[in-house]
Amino acid sequence: MFHEVSSQVSFPRLEEQILEFWKANRIFEKSMAQSQGRPQYTFYEGPPTANAPPGIHHVLARVFKDLIPRYRTMKGYNVPRKAGWDTHGLPVELQIEKELGFTTKSQIEEYGVDRFNDRCRESVFRYVKEWERLSDRIGFWLDMAHPYITLSSDYIESVWWILRQLWDRGLLYQDYKVVPYCPRCGTPLSSHEVALGYENATDPSIYVKFPLADEPGVFLLAWTTTPWTLPGNVALAINPTLEYVRVRVGQEVLILAQAALERALHGLAFEVLGPVAPTDLIGRRYQPLYTFVQPDRPAYRVVGATFVAAEEGTGVVHIAPAFGEVDLEVGRQENLPILQPVDPQGRFTAAVTPWAGLFVKDADGEIIADLERRGLLLRSGTIDHTYPFCWRCDTPLLYYARRSWFIRMTQLRENLLKNNEQINWYPEHLKHGRFGNFLENVVDWALSRERYWGTPLPIWQCETCGHQHCIGSVAELQRMARGDTFNALRRGAPSPAGDGQTLDLAHLDLHRPYIDQVILTCPECQGEMRRVPYLIDVWFDSGAMPVAQWHYPFENQETFQRSFPADFICEGVDQTRGWFYTLHAIATALFDQPAFRNVISLGLLLDETGVKMSKSRGNVVDPWTVIEAHGADATRWYFYTAGHPGMEKRFSVGLVGEVVRRFLLTLWNTYAFFVTYARIDRFNPREHTLPARERHVLDRWILARLHETIGQVDSLLDAYDVTTAGRLIEQFVDDLSNWYVRRSRDRFWRSGLSPD
Repeated sequence: MFHEVSSQVSFPRLEEQILEFWKANRIFEKSMAQSQGRPQYTFYEGPPTANAPPGIHHVLARVFKDLIPRYRTMKGYNVPRKAGWDTHGLPVELQIEKELGFTTKSQIEEYGVDRFNDRCRESVFRYVKEWERLSDRIGFWLDMAHPYITLSSDYIESVWWILRQLWDRGLLYQDYKVVPYCPRCGTPLSSHEVALGYENATDPSIYVKFPLADEPGVFLLAWTTTPWTLPGNVALAINPTLEYVRVRVGQEVLILAQAALERALHGLAFEVLGPVAPTDLIGRRYQPLYTFVQPDRPAYRVVGATFVAAEEGTGVVHIAPAFGEVDLEVGRQENLPILQPVDPQGRFTAAVTPWAGLFVKDADGEIIADLERRGLLLRSGTIDHTYPFCWRCDTPLLYYARRSWFIRMTQLRENLLKNNEQINWYPEHLKHGRFGNFLENVVDWALSRERYWGTPLPIWQCETCGHQHCIGSVAELQRMARGDTFNALRRGAPSPAGDGQTLDLAHLDLHRPYIDQVILTCPECQGEMRRVPYLIDVWFDSGAMPVAQWHYPFENQETFQRSFPADFICEGVDQTRGWFYTLHAIATALFDQPAFRNVISLGLLLDETGVKMSKSRGNVVDPWTVIEAHGADATRWYFYTAGHPGMEKRFSVGLVGEVVRRFLLTLWNTYAFFVTYARIDRFNPREHTLPARERHVLDRWILARLHETIGQVDSLLDAYDVTTAGRLIEQFVDDLSNWYVRRSRDRFWRSGLSPD
């Protein structure tokens, strides 16, 4: 007999009863145990950072990450679902800085790196219970009892092993390059981090006159949107293939590209005096705008460079090698000096006396006023464009020459593109669009970070001969360590043995400052080797998870081989240049194959008016508000069917309520209707069978629709098309309720149990 079903249903209360049943009977654990021995389908969980509560966008990702593994389990696969926690990096450090009221790195060092990192370690697990509670409530089945954790020594050791492989292959190198640099956080960023932080910005747009040294009253005209870089100027670049002209403006003569005249001199009266051959300009000297920093070699001359264009600006480019990647390359080719008047906090140094200590972008207005006062400014305005900001603290980035460590991703470009062809992207356009374009234009990975809480870069350098060595395991660290140098260590490693020459590093905390106290013996000259003072990009941590979650290759070799690559991953579209990229980059560098075969990329969530959700706007929807009002199933169903995964979606409590009214209540009331009459007639389906050909035409039709829907949904889910599959189920429920039940009511109302 069927249990009585009321048409007055509370879906949230019903779900809580089901969750309690799952928990009491360990249903998830039983499902995993029952699937042992079946073919494996591998899912990778992208690790969140639990230093803040989860939001509604995390629910979006987690419901998609739950559906496909459930489906594959139902289709006869074993689907391990290992949780993970991302525990390092700037997001963690900045939160602790905020709690401590710190604004500079020097304050951290005064406070103590050990104490600061202790607080970072504590904070990353602060909201684990909230994450687990929400994950359970939305029905996301994940093995949270055995997660991988990026701060663990086992995880770090596997990351070190990966870096050692790259080192041995010549892919890891140090260089002096212009890198995107956050002056607030005091560290360079990688290209994929920069891609996460572009915003619309308004910056100066100025046309600056550089006076020729040997021809009074004649100026080379250059355009820039970064006046703060002018104190670092050492050259002007022109294109030898462009046509240049002399132009009279008032009492002065300007030199610029002919193709740039109308734009650069818009609104000004001018007279073209005649052409100037680029060969007559190259090598000419001009008077520097500023002499705060003295060059150590000849500067302030015109050089030739084919990258210079006339489509914007004037065809004359101001060169400051300390602040531009192309500028630095030109400087190297022309043996130009590098003038660095800006400190690591993004402020002008004491040498720049008028603006010493001022943040460079705050000095733009004063520099413009100074140029105008000295008669060196033709005109000024503003430009609206996209500009990179720090993805964590929203500080405008500076392009800043620093010595950093890099991975030669440009050497792997063709391999990255080739391996991308093996990946099924949903939506498909990302494959050769957003992701493929990023790979086409890949640059070397700026790996090193000048911070405190993260995986240390495992490179030691000899203080005597300069030899460098990359450590690939704790055992290697133990072999090369000078046993008499560890007396300062106070945490994570047993005290030195009685002879003072040995120390067990198996349990050493591999973070700063403890790892910095480990001194190695140089294999070249027997001198002392000390670790270089860098961490690695936190995105390398998460991208290493296919390997490091298993502590491969130090253990679990078979498990790793069975679990790589992943069959399925899923995150937001921003991860095309975040986790999706780092997974792909590391797998290509290590194994020359993709890290995942199928990926669902999710679009942004908007509020009900179509505006992007943000805390500053106050339009972020609390996931618990929706779940308590309408339940997790309604929320999940809305995300599956409101639009294809890659599309932006409007979201609100009211929109989820529409799912309840339009779909869940329809399905529930259909079942309640059936149960009502099944109970009246004491119908037991186990006791009654009837060949299909003898059934009513409506019965045969709804069974045909059922099996048609099952086949279509299977095919669609096999292709990761969740939305179309969900909508087909909705269509079936509509047919069941509005056609089959409605046209069969008189059959249900008849008394007794006839064949019909």
